[in-house]
Amino acid sequence: MSPTPVELREVATVLRRDVLTMLLEAGSGHPGGSLSCVDILAVLYWHAMKVNPERPTWEDRDRLVLSKAHAAPALYAALARRGYFDVRELLTFRKLKSKLQGFPDMQKTPGIDASVGSPGQGLSIANGLAIAARRDRKNFRIYCLMGDGEAQEGQTWEAAMTAAHHGIDNVCAVIDRNHMMGDGNTEEIASLAPLGDKWKTFNWHVISVDGHDVEALSAAFNEASSTKGKPTVVIAKTVKGKGVPFMENRPEWHDRKLTEDLYEEAMRALA
Repeated sequence: MSPTPVELREVATVLRRDVLTMLLEAGSGHPGGSLSCVDILAVLYWHAMKVNPERPTWEDRDRLVLSKAHAAPALYAALARRGYFDVRELLTFRKLKSKLQGFPDMQKTPGIDASVGSPGQGLSIANGLAIAARRDRKNFRIYCLMGDGEAQEGQTWEAAMTAAHHGIDNVCAVIDRNHMMGDGNTEEIASLAPLGDKWKTFNWHVISVDGHDVEALSAAFNEASSTKGKPTVVIAKTVKGKGVPFMENRPEWHDRKLTEDLYEEAMRALA
């Protein structure tokens, strides 16, 4: 039975607190982009995706490729709270010999479906998984969570063209459209607009939603799974640093160390 919207929002709040605690303990990491995609991950792992935490390598599970790999804290928090490993392990993030490295590694961490790092490569990996599923006559789906800055990468559009050409309808790209990257606003650095029209031109089914509205996200993923003959992209409009006022829409919080005082302020905002 799927959780209610109220329960999904509660999950997202817990994940945001986990992210902040991990980053404080590690002394480094990427808070802004992790917090912006938390609601997306909550809906995916608690509503949309077919998974079994007791069997992380179950052959028929749905897969997630975290193309925006710097948001690993958010994914690790989701996996821990979903039951893939002990929540206490989150405190080992970025520590020597930890299974929770700065970027996801499928050889180390239960529940990771693809080792990722460089921006722009995730959709190509998702395509490969989707084509393999089709050839093996499997019906699992692949979700690829991307940052909007990745749309400045040429490989993203090569992968988009490939998916549409082959009619890979078991792929769903999800763009965390927070308009921010490490160096500033995406539209000032290299404008992506009109982003939805670009994907439509590449023959993708396009859904635009509020990326913090769990009901809208749930409906979008339901629509994506019922769309046949072409891949779907969900453009989720989000706020970088969502939930923590002093981080929201501030590009400097793409990658910045949390102090004890700022941690306490952030946790009060999420109380």
